[in-house]
Amino acid sequence: MTFLDARLNPTYLKTLLALAVVFVMLATTGWTALRPGRGGDARTVALSAWMHGSIGSRRLPDPDGAAGTIVRFFSSLTGAQRLRLADRYPLVVGNLNGAPIALRYRANRLALAHARELELTRATSDQLTPAGRHDAARLAHRYDSLLDRGRQILAFDPTGSGRVAEVLGDLSTATRVAIVVPGVDTDLVTFERTSKAYAAPVGMARALYGAERADAPAARTAVIAWADYTTPTGVGLDASTGALAEHGATRLKALLAALPRHADVALFCHSYGSVLCGLAASGLRPGQVSDIAVFGSPGMRARHASDLGTSAHIWAARDGSDWIGDVPHLEFAGLGHGQDPVAGSFGARVISAAGAKGHPGYFAPGTTSLANFARIALGDYPAVICRHGNGCTAGLD
Repeated sequence: MTFLDARLNPTYLKTLLALAVVFVMLATTGWTALRPGRGGDARTVALSAWMHGSIGSRRLPDPDGAAGTIVRFFSSLTGAQRLRLADRYPLVVGNLNGAPIALRYRANRLALAHARELELTRATSDQLTPAGRHDAARLAHRYDSLLDRGRQILAFDPTGSGRVAEVLGDLSTATRVAIVVPGVDTDLVTFERTSKAYAAPVGMARALYGAERADAPAARTAVIAWADYTTPTGVGLDASTGALAEHGATRLKALLAALPRHADVALFCHSYGSVLCGLAASGLRPGQVSDIAVFGSPGMRARHASDLGTSAHIWAARDGSDWIGDVPHLEFAGLGHGQDPVAGSFGARVISAAGAKGHPGYFAPGTTSLANFARIALGDYPAVICRHGNGCTAGLD
């Protein structure tokens, strides 16, 4: 192929366009890396204390150990010993995959209460700039909200911009569990919002849980708003590569390993979260995850759904007004995330997102996308509405 032929080749032109988009992003948003920290090193200190600690003359287990090891350790303790560990090491126990779920909720309430007091002090400190005091006040307000009565916080880490996960429903008895995996610009402050609540992880999870309950009131369901990974800031370099998604995929698989084995799991992955879910797919325990639904997706780091290496059903949705449709769906030199999941050649089951508006609108009340997500989460496949009429649920039970 001559140089002129190469320049006229559609793939070549698409690649140049993708690179141009990336460089424009970098020019307008900066070369992004991990966001500057707000939470200090409280968890590092807690982990160090845990690793040197003991209970009843027994050493404490590796916090990064397998979920089964953590389960066996806590099963060997008395109730009083478990409470003692939660009270002494809340930032560790609250994030231990395999620790009793109710104990994690308790530990995270303690950790949140302590973090709130720290931020309230910072909010009035003359050692901070006005902007710093404002940020501390916002964070204290978020902690206040997370401490509201009845909230079930499954994970909480104030390090950096922070990570958090919340459960709706009874996770210990649920037979169907949905996990909402969000995309860029998700942290402790943006975990929930008042205006257009459905655009933030908590609002997405609440909308999905409410739709499930409306469709099947007797079903034993739970939904996890899972913002327990470090997301990219904006649409800069981090959002164009898979590095943060790879780290997030490891964390997601650790969560899945600790979920009750009697539950069928469905993943709902928004935007950059779909990159994470694509990278996690091949490492999922066979039979545990029945469905992976991606929406507003820049790609799943695969050319075809069959390349994901999972037995889960792959679903895809995109609203016509979502700007992600204008992003080149390809991968070149580590930039970009591959084929468009709603493209016919990808092989996903493409469902309707009628009524959704823009990139964050898929869980808005009354949208077909929300109704479809609830049906997928419940395993009610015949009721799913496809993008172009019937056909996308063929072959499903």
